[in-house]
Amino acid sequence: MKLTSDVIIPRDKLTRYLLVFQPENDKSKFLAQAGFTQENPDALEAAIRDLIAHHDAVLDRQDYFGDFYRVEGTLRGVNDHHLAVVTIWIVRTEEADVYRFVTLKPWR
Repeated sequence: MKLTSDVIIPRDKLTRYLLVFQPENDKSKFLAQAGFTQENPDALEAAIRDLIAHHDAVLDRQDYFGDFYRVEGTLRGVNDHHLAVVTIWIVRTEEADVYRFVTLKPWR
């Protein structure tokens, strides 16, 4: 199933987490390979939206908080470098049909 274009991608997930160096589980260096930095979070959001428009979401797990989905594919960078990624999304129990971006990680 494809996620719809009205998914929620919290800006803070990009500007305060993914694009910021973290001592553990850092993703900023990985994303920088494709030209994504704190200076262009809109480009990362657009690339994530493009990814979900072209790849199916698969139910990953369910728990008390809701249903978690993953979308795997290639993220096209601003410098035309491609990154194999997994994105994670949640539909919270209390918000049926509202898909929220949780995180992005390298595909392994």
